[in-house]
Amino acid sequence: MTDTPRLVLIDGSSYLYRAFHALPPLTNDAGEPTGALFGVVNMLRATLKEQPAYVAFVVDAPGKTFRDDLYPEYKANRAAMPDELRAQVQPMCDIVNALGMTILRIEGVEADDVIGTLAVRAAEQGIDVTISTSDKDFAQLVRPGIALVNTMSGSRLDSEAGVIDKFGVRPDQIIDLLALMGDSVDNIPGVEKCGPKTAAKWLGEYGTLDNVIAHAESIKGKIGENLRAALPRLPLNRMLTTIRTDVDLDRGPTDLALRDRHVDKLRELYARYGFKQALRELEGPGAVVEDHANSPTGLRNTAAGHARSGAPAEAVDPSLSAKGDYEAILTPEQFDDLLTRLRDSEEFAFDTETDSLDPMQANLIGLSLAAEPGRGAYLPLGHDYPGAPKQLDRTEALAALRTLFEDPTRKKMGQHGKYDLHVLRRNGIEVRNYADDTMLQSFVYNATATRHDMDSLAKRYLGYDTVRYEDVAGKGAKSIPFSQVSIEDAMRYAAEDADVTLRLHRVLSPKVEAVPGLAHVYHEIEMPLVQVLERVEANGVMVDADELRRQSADLGKRMLAAQQKATELAGRTFNLDSPKQLGQLLFDELKLPALVKTPSGAPSTNEEALEAIADQHELPRVILEYRGLSKLRSTYTDKLPEMVNRDTGRVHTSYHQAGAATGRLASSDPNLQNIPIRTDDGRRIRQAFVAPEGRCIVACDYSQIELRIMAHLSEDPSLLRAFESGADIHRATAAEVFGKPFDEVSNNERRAAKAINFGLMYGMGAFGLARQLNISRGEAQDYIALYFSRYPGVRDFMERTRQQAREQGYVETVFGRRLYLDNIHARNQGLRAGAERAAINAPMQGTAADIIKLAMISIDGWLADHRDRALMVLQVHDELVFEVETGFVDTLVNEARDRMSRVAGLRVPLLVDSGIGANWDEAH
Repeated sequence: MTDTPRLVLIDGSSYLYRAFHALPPLTNDAGEPTGALFGVVNMLRATLKEQPAYVAFVVDAPGKTFRDDLYPEYKANRAAMPDELRAQVQPMCDIVNALGMTILRIEGVEADDVIGTLAVRAAEQGIDVTISTSDKDFAQLVRPGIALVNTMSGSRLDSEAGVIDKFGVRPDQIIDLLALMGDSVDNIPGVEKCGPKTAAKWLGEYGTLDNVIAHAESIKGKIGENLRAALPRLPLNRMLTTIRTDVDLDRGPTDLALRDRHVDKLRELYARYGFKQALRELEGPGAVVEDHANSPTGLRNTAAGHARSGAPAEAVDPSLSAKGDYEAILTPEQFDDLLTRLRDSEEFAFDTETDSLDPMQANLIGLSLAAEPGRGAYLPLGHDYPGAPKQLDRTEALAALRTLFEDPTRKKMGQHGKYDLHVLRRNGIEVRNYADDTMLQSFVYNATATRHDMDSLAKRYLGYDTVRYEDVAGKGAKSIPFSQVSIEDAMRYAAEDADVTLRLHRVLSPKVEAVPGLAHVYHEIEMPLVQVLERVEANGVMVDADELRRQSADLGKRMLAAQQKATELAGRTFNLDSPKQLGQLLFDELKLPALVKTPSGAPSTNEEALEAIADQHELPRVILEYRGLSKLRSTYTDKLPEMVNRDTGRVHTSYHQAGAATGRLASSDPNLQNIPIRTDDGRRIRQAFVAPEGRCIVACDYSQIELRIMAHLSEDPSLLRAFESGADIHRATAAEVFGKPFDEVSNNERRAAKAINFGLMYGMGAFGLARQLNISRGEAQDYIALYFSRYPGVRDFMERTRQQAREQGYVETVFGRRLYLDNIHARNQGLRAGAERAAINAPMQGTAADIIKLAMISIDGWLADHRDRALMVLQVHDELVFEVETGFVDTLVNEARDRMSRVAGLRVPLLVDSGIGANWDEAH
């Protein structure tokens, strides 16, 4: 260990943006965004564990800098900070302060210049400097005593040799390299078509930018012409890309000593934002703080990411935590021995290695298999790097394995195996008896205890650190395709996949089987659904790309019209995509009231804020229209035509079983569940979802399913009676609540009853109802009280559910799925209230999710004999969409509606609406 003091300079702006884009859109129980904050806090904790003497957290100050004076277009094309990121800035600063770090914001210069100045001064004083950043520009500062560390990736750059290896030039040439390349993020135009290799080649030959300029005439070809065209702006580029090291600062490196942590403040902040691992660390060894990550499920396939869970490992058999014995199958003798082991086993785990995250495009590179814990095999089939050893014939090997995979008497298991089922199907293998999936076992056992990717599960349930994908294939620009990974490294990574899957199954299976309700959900709902979803995804859905392009053009014209209208209303031009400019216009110039604030207390310009003042000025409504058009265009009409699979001519979404704790399915790449249905533009997009000639689209969806589940769970006689009568439930509720005959209920009374019916399911109180109905809070409270007086069973159900959640820590769906509520005993009243609202809604939303899954399983089984005439192509919440041969429509509709209505025996009937059309919109 050296006694040399160390200064860590943290590039706060860089990490905030990097974390925002790298992590999923996490929220705490109060709905506040936390994704970027979570990433930055983890980085800060990692930094402080190294116990630096001095630390500064440096961020950009608002306003212009000297670079804007040099070049007015500097950073002109940068999008405004998203509202959900802006909301995390102040909490980030609060946590940094509470950790005892100095925050530096210096007007007139960028954070880079502040960091550069402090770094050089500290190095001159004999202080070791670490710049914590992911920004390549800082490579120009690397020298003895100054190192760059990317805390998110773990990479370190601390020598001239390291910079040369990474960029092809010395640190003193980085500025010239950047000047030649330009920077699209900062809107600095470089030499056209000049990338890092070309720029490095020129600097290697000529040494400096000045010499490159002097020899511009001798550089041939189109790139030479581009260089000569760019000559006038290159000196300015060099000024813009030079990090200043002479900023006038009122403090030096030794003024940045760490202060004592404000433990109480940290405890409050970590609890508010749900950072339970950080909270456990704060409370010290032995603290009991259950950890869970509020994020989508991680996937661990060849190119997938590897999220780590901080949750502690549970006590397990030591043999399940030991390193495994793995082999690469390269000879016929090894392959025969592997086949014998698999044939002698009643079950085996498998995993595919590919070159893409998209299972409909991925090429199979290899297969891993395991029939006993601790022993795994990797069968390479597509490694093609120079010097790669000869591999077994792909056709013959897959033919030999097909018999095992298609044997219905032999159990197969995987980790997020739906991906692998796709890959194997596309390689001629239809897997039968896919019996277990460790991702789903973990999800059913406890959806919120951990993330459900392999790395997190292995750490929590086995105490085992897995080999990560980037360990064998690299990361970022230096990553290589899996086909280029050495077979030895690939074996170490891939065989472990199958082995760890088998080990996890041995640990998780008893946990699930010990609770009959969980075992039922796992075996009767989640596992049968895997292969149903695989078929739905493989079916895909046809889209009319030309129609979508026409819609994009129309949306673009309307966006332009909205921009022009906004400019007229404002009396000047402004950037409609800039929350800052919009806020200044609305609240400073037009003096409109700021009715909605960000968590930091600043006026918000999000959708809720604009809706709140839309009745006071026309401009907010125009901005909302513009944003809606922009979102539809970027998310759907521009994107969907690009996602048509080149082989099938269809769009193939991915469905996620282990995302929402309630069990509700999610859709991604593309997300087809969020297309608006109540707007003309949303319906137009659905018109582009079509059927081929001779077929049509059929949609079947449950009518008011969550309300029906509430009636079933509450057993309220009046509510049950209302549903059994088959009458309009909201009008029937209004008649009960307001004591009127059914036929005399006004539309406003029906609207109020509908708001109460749906609002109570989501925990809405008097305040929310008052806002929705535009009435006083007192009137809203009277409505709710009247509702409960007419439906006392609903009130009793809600109280029973809260009590169950407090006593057990979880609530259950009708089918036995458990939904854990981590904050039900939270000291913070807001967190506790949020958990109580979730406790009431979760059984209804979770039961609805279970019902649609059971319906999919039932209908898919019937479709097995009719796949040439009808396909299930989409699932959207409570709706199933089919592509059906015209002459088979009546049969499909009758069968689907019958199966959907009979899939669950509730105390009220399940009603199913259906529609038929040439496209999805017409089928509604």
